[in-house]
Amino acid sequence: MTIAEPRFSFAAASHAAPAVAALAAAFLLIAPCRAQAPGPGPLTPPPDHNVRRLSTEATPEPPDLPPEEIIKRFSQKEDQYLEARTHFWFRKTIRIVEFGPDDKPAGEYELVTEPGATAEGKLYDKIVKQSQAKLRFLRFEPEDIEALARVPAYPLTSGQLAKYELKYVGKEQVDEIECYLFQVKPKTVERQRAYFDGIIWVDDKFLDVVKTYGKWVTDLGDVHSPTLPFTIFETYRENVDGKYWLPNYARSDDFVHLKDQNVAIRLIIKWTDFKQISPPKPPAPPAAPAPAAKP
Repeated sequence: MTIAEPRFSFAAASHAAPAVAALAAAFLLIAPCRAQAPGPGPLTPPPDHNVRRLSTEATPEPPDLPPEEIIKRFSQKEDQYLEARTHFWFRKTIRIVEFGPDDKPAGEYELVTEPGATAEGKLYDKIVKQSQAKLRFLRFEPEDIEALARVPAYPLTSGQLAKYELKYVGKEQVDEIECYLFQVKPKTVERQRAYFDGIIWVDDKFLDVVKTYGKWVTDLGDVHSPTLPFTIFETYRENVDGKYWLPNYARSDDFVHLKDQNVAIRLIIKWTDFKQISPPKPPAPPAAPAPAAKP
């Protein structure tokens, strides 16, 4: 499955659904998109994935179900996928690219990790490979690996819904998947916990979250790793074993602001080679309705 999309422009956005266009434009003012060669969507992303912010096809078409019911159902699936992900082994590749004035890569670095465990049973990302290529303007430190690993993959589980405001804003197609779009905003922000602020794409047939676009915030502002500026991520998911939608590709674009120039930079994270290492728990049966009160 392939998608071929042009570089985003605000002129194109003006013809799209106003609510969706405004959301995407607000994020794009912070993290401009660089066009890439066309590539497949969330199921099988290639090494160079074409990331889009907004389709001109987005419309405020009403959903087939009440938005509250859609939210309830996808959050229950998020509970299931969050638990299932802990039962899979996978390889994670982190790639950072710095671009020169000619828009060609001028510096890059790649790191590959796999799940590891200490003698005490504490899980961590074990480095299995790193490139010899060097970055010219950025540093990538071990604490950056830890910071990226702490970003929650499933922010909208049923236990977290009460902390967010979700607003249905239209429909859009992601590859061959027709999706409902929801704007997500935290009701309040805290110092010790980060909350998601962005947009999600929900499969309109099976009600799975297949894509997210946004950032993490606390009362101190946007969350990022100690030495990297990336804050806004576009994340696709893959259907693993025909049952579980797990993140498999994320990308963020930003700039390094130097004295005499702004250097465009890109972060790409890929999760590959999923292997089930233990059986995930079956989803919990729906709660029985409370008995009617006796007159």
